[in-house]
Amino acid sequence: KLVTGEASYIAASGVKTLQKDLIRLLRGIGQTAAEHFGAFLVLEIWASPPTGDESPGGEPAQTPGFVIHVPRSSSLGKVVDTLDSALSRIRIAGQAPTTEIRPTKRCGPRDMVSVLSSVAEDTWCQVLGLEVKPIYRQTDGPELYTLLLREFRRGLSRALRPTFFEFVQTHSTTRPAHFHVLGRKAVVKAVWEVDRQLAEVADSFDFLLQVTPMNAEQGWRDFKQSRFEAAPVFRYRPLPVDPVVLKRRLYQPPVERVEDPALLMLFRQKQDELDRQITMLLDLNTERFLQGSLQVFGRVSPELVRVAEQIMEHCPPRTRDDARRGFLSAAEFAERAEEEIASYKEQWSEVTAQVHIRSDIGQALMVSNGSLLVGHDMRIPTARAEALIAHEVGTHILTYYNGLAQPFQQLHAGLAGYDALQEGLAVLSEYLVGGLSRPRLRLLAARVLVIRDLIDGATFVDGFRRLYHNYGFEHRTAFTILRRAYRGGGLTKDALYLRGLVEVLEYLRKGGEITPLFLGKMATGHIPIVRELQWRGVLRDAPLAPRYMAHDGALSRLERLRERTSVLDLIQRTRS
Repeated sequence: KLVTGEASYIAASGVKTLQKDLIRLLRGIGQTAAEHFGAFLVLEIWASPPTGDESPGGEPAQTPGFVIHVPRSSSLGKVVDTLDSALSRIRIAGQAPTTEIRPTKRCGPRDMVSVLSSVAEDTWCQVLGLEVKPIYRQTDGPELYTLLLREFRRGLSRALRPTFFEFVQTHSTTRPAHFHVLGRKAVVKAVWEVDRQLAEVADSFDFLLQVTPMNAEQGWRDFKQSRFEAAPVFRYRPLPVDPVVLKRRLYQPPVERVEDPALLMLFRQKQDELDRQITMLLDLNTERFLQGSLQVFGRVSPELVRVAEQIMEHCPPRTRDDARRGFLSAAEFAERAEEEIASYKEQWSEVTAQVHIRSDIGQALMVSNGSLLVGHDMRIPTARAEALIAHEVGTHILTYYNGLAQPFQQLHAGLAGYDALQEGLAVLSEYLVGGLSRPRLRLLAARVLVIRDLIDGATFVDGFRRLYHNYGFEHRTAFTILRRAYRGGGLTKDALYLRGLVEVLEYLRKGGEITPLFLGKMATGHIPIVRELQWRGVLRDAPLAPRYMAHDGALSRLERLRERTSVLDLIQRTRS
């Protein structure tokens, strides 16, 4: 755009009768832009004709290819090198492209009359051509491979932005801070409509609450009465929505109308995740539930199992680290949580979070729709109170409301696959306030090992025996670990706490900034996209900052993590 310097794209008809008007339009746009920025770049993109390397059925070859057409007298050497390098990093259907830089007299398709040559005669205008291999369409008809075309567009869009950035930096008078600044700042109406409708579907049910047993305490009593030989039978809440109707609503938003490749990818991912979660609610308490959980939350990798086993080896089964200062009742902890929430309300008046003591969630803490639910029978070690406040309020509630402050609502509902980073960041907050104890780390490791055994076919009773006899967990603690893992038919989410912690530590070790992680609920893979949307001005600054970052020693602990970042390092520091 002429005022903001935002990169613009023009689609123009090649009809001969319109060529004079098109030349006049290009000249007017180019001259106006050059007056503001000192230079103007025309990049013409077209599809190459069939080359004969298609399959007998008319299918195109799958290897993408690009030819960069450069005028022989061009001064765009660095720009061309940037484009060539960016194109070579594209992967379409898993295939790396071929790239070629071809000096030429004209930068346009050979079968069409050039309308750019007269424009390019002006000193303020630079011209490049990009010929693309049309692997996204059939060669003997007009049919497009929609998914392949979407992937192609996303890759090409990513390659063009650093190219335009290099041109602006080397040939114009403006100096944007980042190439994402050149991306679209205005978002079409279809984006907000899709975003709103998907957020409404996500907010219409609380997945975690739906799969949390209502009779957890009765289940414990029954299991204990059976002398730990009969798996408990859990009961669940009635569904507040009809899953069939919910799926119909899920696919009503016109996602295909979203032109922005980054946002389109986010919407498609969220649509798929919600679809699978709704199916899981239909499959609750059946064998199919576990398969759905593996699709949504993933399996347990051998590397994560090794980390869990190392924690078990380095943390003793018997320690009173968490019990030395006594316990808080559910009411006492709720009062402390309300004080913390009040401090965030002072930061931003839109925070409406509350604390509810519930008798239908067992001995559990969870955040639901931005409020904290506390199990009525909970006894919380006083030594762990600050850590749990940082985890539940300072991370889960804070990111919910920071996401709610954004025009892009997916950040409060949660981008697809956000759980691992969210839980990893929450566990990290426990460490930053000095409350990540050895029993807590051991508990997270046990969750990974139990879920590994669950996937391998171990029963509830098998898991209990292993936790009690092999790892030395108390009866009640072992039951709670298993109840969380076996609920609904097998929920693998609990492995994400340790996996997410490993991911966050690796992110920090590579120099990642922690501040963007508080903007909302996202996955590690979404961080570059969120940063891009910030640069483009689509996302706002977060209104809330975690209070635990001002905790004594929090910043020094954070800096030390950039030097040594393994989970075992946290254990060593916890001991000291």
